Amino acid sequence: MPTGDAAYIRKLNRSLIISKIVEAGIISRAELSKITTLTKATISVQIASLIDEDIIIETQQDHSKVGRKPIMLSLNGTAGYALGIDLDYSQISFTLSNLLGHPVSSDTIKIHTTSYSDIFDILVEKINKYKNECLKSRYGLIGVAISIHGLVSTDELIHYIPRLNWYDVDLKHDLEKELNVNVYLENNANLSAFAERAYTYHKSDNLVCITLRSGIGLGILINNKLSKGHDGYAGEIGHMIIQPGGDLCACGNKGCWERYASESIFLKQLSKEKQVSNITYKHIEEWLNQNDTELHRQMDNFIYYISIGLNNIINIYNPEVLIIDSELLSLYPDSINEIKKNLSSSTIHYRELLISSIGKKACELGACALVIKNFLEITMPNFVYPESIEDINSLNNMSVKKL
Repeated sequence: MPTGDAAYIRKLNRSLIISKIVEAGIISRAELSKITTLTKATISVQIASLIDEDIIIETQQDHSKVGRKPIMLSLNGTAGYALGIDLDYSQISFTLSNLLGHPVSSDTIKIHTTSYSDIFDILVEKINKYKNECLKSRYGLIGVAISIHGLVSTDELIHYIPRLNWYDVDLKHDLEKELNVNVYLENNANLSAFAERAYTYHKSDNLVCITLRSGIGLGILINNKLSKGHDGYAGEIGHMIIQPGGDLCACGNKGCWERYASESIFLKQLSKEKQVSNITYKHIEEWLNQNDTELHRQMDNFIYYISIGLNNIINIYNPEVLIIDSELLSLYPDSINEIKKNLSSSTIHYRELLISSIGKKACELGACALVIKNFLEITMPNFVYPESIEDINSLNNMSVKKL
């Protein structure tokens, strides 16, 4: 046997065992041996090591049968914490989660600068604050992942963020040097897709997530791995031309999809038509309740252009599941069925088309899941998507104030 093979197999077994414990939530040694096909001796040795490392904890499950309660295994959620950050234009959002992927605190701050040095200082200050709050746990802050609304290379260099006007900056290196913590950078649409898989669609290894907010992005999971292209820039689907010679886009082309189907463009056009400045989603909801004719006309047009892009995406990727992250569509009654009516080509094949149930928190939760995946060295975590922080604290008997 070549040197290193035994260590490699132990590592693979460890990853498999942790994955199955995370997936099950709580499980016995016997059941773990059954579903992994590993021997009881292998399970015993690995579990002893993981308990010693505080990664796994033992607990007794309540049951009504007479006799000794079975000893169960679960991931130790309080052993460490992951920080997910959404670095957007005008604001930065933070979510801290435990090892189970459950958020324990969340914060958003407004920023009034696009300066790299100013934003870098803000990030350092906030990350240090979270880092200090996690000191009492065994592993503290296990890592930070940042959602970037722009181009991120395969080696995690920021190539370009349009709205911040950042070109070729090494935020990962700069933060790791300053903070002494693992930092990961990823495109926002990729992290949204990762969150959908990790928290909601556990059985789907081939899905795409389309984000329709300030622009349009596409996160692509193929065989349970993010598909990012040669340099990491795949998924800039908002700059697919759907209207040759159409409206000028900031990228320099004319007729890009995001000029017709992004929420920011929709709100600008509706504001112009209704002569109302600073339109919010609350306005949209009120006008929908009033059955406003102009709003419905604009929504029909919006859905039409969304459908054009989805036709192309489905034919290119043949995904199992398509998730659309859109606050606007979530407000509009029966929006998915309206879109499906336009997907009438005989060449189109997909299984599910849905509106994201996670929504705007997807980037941060996807970032937390990515950090945990890398820390535990597993292929893909399967978490339960929480309804609220209060629900999580109740389930885990843990309070944010205890951090």
